[in-house]
This record gives sequence, structure tokens and C-alpha cells, in this order.
Amino acid sequence: MQNDLDLVVVIPAYNEEACIRDVVPHWIDGIANVIPVESFKLLIINDGSRDNTGAILDELTGEYPNLIAKHQINGGHGNAIYNGYQMAVEMNPAFVFQTDSDDQFDPKDFHKFWEKRNESNFVLGFREVRHDDPFRLIITRILKFSLLFIYGTYIHDANIPFRLIRTSYLKRLLAALPKSVPFAPNIFLSVLAKKAGQKLFDIPVLHKERETGEVSIRHMKLLKVCWQSFKELASFRFELNRMVKEINK
Repeated sequence: MQNDLDLVVVIPAYNEEACIRDVVPHWIDGIANVIPVESFKLLIINDGSRDNTGAILDELTGEYPNLIAKHQINGGHGNAIYNGYQMAVEMNPAFVFQTDSDDQFDPKDFHKFWEKRNESNFVLGFREVRHDDPFRLIITRILKFSLLFIYGTYIHDANIPFRLIRTSYLKRLLAALPKSVPFAPNIFLSVLAKKAGQKLFDIPVLHKERETGEVSIRHMKLLKVCWQSFKELASFRFELNRMVKEINK
């Protein structure tokens, strides 16, 4: 099948009515500075927002031909990302890029990833200075060392929503995942890519303070998320060799 698109940008959104009107043109203009505007799409997954995010996105699709808005029942951030990846793969671009809708990342960093696209099938960023609350930073550190302990793999920022993946490779990654979709798919995709031999590069990106919107995971829920992710990581370690072999076929 011929690639009609160079890129699809997958962006989950939940209760972002305060910033989504700025995020859409911000990313469209930012990507258009790197590749032709007609060669990419923004695919935003509205994860059952309770505010006007969905209505605003529907309105913006009339203003921006590059924008595709999909709406789903609230399934959580990871679920929205996973569904977005599946939809993006079906659109068959050459590459899939994933970021978030909270306006904490700068599209100006995208060019660094695009320049590396032919050097790795999976190019990952890391938040050089991370502007999140201390509790979330502690959880991130626990995750980092959990990956090292369970898989013997050190990844600076395994769950970062700033990554560029060749679509043909993303298909293999998604097919290799267990039937029960991981709670935090980005973590598992990072681990799989690293263990399968990809050079991730760990490119530093700007991370800004969150000024609008709603943090979908509170502290107690974040603890549960961390524990659930740890259990999934521990259980999947027995399948890792199978998954890596499947990816490298």
C-alpha cells in the first residue's frame, strides 16, 4: 500500500477546553515548519471529556483540514493512546508521532526527531527539566528503576508522550503486545523497542509547566496506576523474549 501521508500525530485529550484551541494550530504550524502541510494529519482522541473539548474539536475540524477528531467513552490516557495508535496505523502514514494535548511540549523540538527518522525505527525523547509536582516525579523515578530491575533496561523517560515511530515498526510492536492491552502502553513500547535493538536516542525536549486543563490522575489514583504498571511489567517479563522475536522477524 502506498503511503499518502508522511506523518500522523496522535494526541489524546481529556477536559482540555481551556487550551485545545491553541494546541491544534500550535502543532499544525509547528509540524508544517518541518514537512509539507498536506502530508500530515493531527489525530486527536477525545477520551470522554466532560467539558467542551469534544465540541471544540468538532468545530476546529471545519477550520483545519489537517485535523481529525475521534470521540470515545472515557477509557483513560493509555487506552486513548493505544486506540490512537491503532487508528493511525490504519491510515498508513510513513511515521506516527505521539504527544499530549496539555500544551506542556513545544513543537519546535519535533525537527530533532524528524532528522533522526532514518537512523532508528523508534526515536524517543526525555524531559530534560520536568515540570510536574514532586509526587509525580518520585513515581517516575520508581518506574525508571523498576524497568532496570525487571528488564535490565535503563530508559531515561519511558512513558514520555514525545516519540516518533516508523509505522511499519509500530505495527509489529502493537502485534507483539499481549491480548490484554497494557495499562500504560507507551512504557511497554519503549521497553520492547529497546530490547529489540533500536537506538532510542533519548533526545532532550522542553517540558513546560501546565497552565490549563485537568490532571486526569490524582495522587492516590497515581499510586494505583504505578502499582498496576509494576504488576504488568513483572508479569510481562516472561513474555519478553517471545515479543522481541516476533518484532525482529
